[in-house]
Amino acid sequence: MDEKIIIFDTTLRDGEQAPGASLNQKEKLEIAEALENLGVDIIEAGFPVSSEGDFESVKAVAKAVKKATICGLARAKHEDIDAVSEALSLARRPRIHVFLATSKIHMQYKLKKAEDEILRLAIWAVKYARNKCSDIEFSPEDASRTEQGFLFKVVEKVIEAGATTVNIPDTVGYAQPEEYGNLIASIKNNVPNINKAVISVHCHNDLGLGVANSLSAIRNGARQVECTINGIGERAGNASLEEIVMSLRTRHDLFKGVSTNIKTEKIYKTSRLVSKLTGFVVAPNKAIVGGNAFRHESGIHQDGVLKERTTYEIIRPQDVGYFESGIVLGKHSGRHAFGDRLKSLGFHLNVQELDKAFVRFKELADKKKHIFDEDLMSIVEEEIKVVKPIWFLDSFEVNSGTKIAPKAKVFLKKKQKLFSAEATGDGPVNACYKAIDKITGSKPVLLDYRLEAVTSGDDALGEVNLKLRVKGKTASGRGSSTDIVEASVRAYIAAINKLQN
Repeated sequence: MDEKIIIFDTTLRDGEQAPGASLNQKEKLEIAEALENLGVDIIEAGFPVSSEGDFESVKAVAKAVKKATICGLARAKHEDIDAVSEALSLARRPRIHVFLATSKIHMQYKLKKAEDEILRLAIWAVKYARNKCSDIEFSPEDASRTEQGFLFKVVEKVIEAGATTVNIPDTVGYAQPEEYGNLIASIKNNVPNINKAVISVHCHNDLGLGVANSLSAIRNGARQVECTINGIGERAGNASLEEIVMSLRTRHDLFKGVSTNIKTEKIYKTSRLVSKLTGFVVAPNKAIVGGNAFRHESGIHQDGVLKERTTYEIIRPQDVGYFESGIVLGKHSGRHAFGDRLKSLGFHLNVQELDKAFVRFKELADKKKHIFDEDLMSIVEEEIKVVKPIWFLDSFEVNSGTKIAPKAKVFLKKKQKLFSAEATGDGPVNACYKAIDKITGSKPVLLDYRLEAVTSGDDALGEVNLKLRVKGKTASGRGSSTDIVEASVRAYIAAINKLQN
């Protein structure tokens, strides 16, 4: 059986310290519920002494959460520890987390205390907290920059005083993976009573190494990892929960014998929730939960994924709760991916129809970054469903402005022969329609005209639906394009073709 890696989530405490990420009580409760459903073992709900609002939020989370351990942070001070104890009074599984800096730079400039004072204060704080709670975590702040001999002594003494978990923070993200892993191994080898406590790690991302350092620590004996959803936190953030968990799962060959309780299929949903409530947008290229994490636009990659997923995907999207199609159609997409997507949408085209639709798709892809399913449906319905088209759009030119009469020149093909005509109108669309009438010899009455956006974004596909009548015969036409005039022209030609059949 695998040894458990305890997931300690500090999104509600360290994550909220990210500038602009302030959460109200209702939002904290919503995130806490999501974390519990995700399978997080310990939720650090806040820093109760910091404000009345934080105190009440920690208290509310402690009352609401039923399965996870609820933790509150405290400095090595009476008032801090008392505040955590009171805030956690309703928690089913409370933990008091005490911290005290141990690096020379912190002792000299921030605390202005010597090593022996720091040691005595750490021992006192743990003993004081232990009188209020059986589950005590101690963090020697800035441990990665602490003189190792002194760090070993502090860890040993706080365990003697009653600490059940000792956390080794890389507070400013200074450590390198091999260096940090060696530090954890050294603690295991040099602290005689280390087997009486769980070694935890808390890594910041100032050098972009938060996850790498956390994983190195796990390989060297750490059994609790402190992290946040989406890696949010002070400065450059914290080690990302989703990246750590999925690394352990995906590379089980390297992390043999360890696993977490995280229900990975709920990762994506939790990530979206935290992003929405904090206002911190997840970067598209963010590992695991970014919008592009499972998207493939290159034709070569798309072809490989369709033939065998593992050619370009090391994680199944559904394993993290991502159920959108991973194939993003764009100008680099190939016929295979295009045809496969049409099949998934319920369109079964023959070779000729697929070729025709693919040409139109490529034309659209040159104008849009991404092609949505709605775009594809419009293409198929517009191009394939027309019965024996007579007229084909070749091109058009429009000259329009606030102080000139709109003028259009339209080029249509009929049996590979090119026809053109010019006309002026009340607007660019009307001018195009008059030019088409000259070419086709039709003079229909426009009964209905509707324009709507089919997809979202600045390059949204516009769709025009219209209805024409000639001598009592009525026909509808549909056209789509990122250009409203082009969509209007295509719809008009589609209706003309129906009228002349």
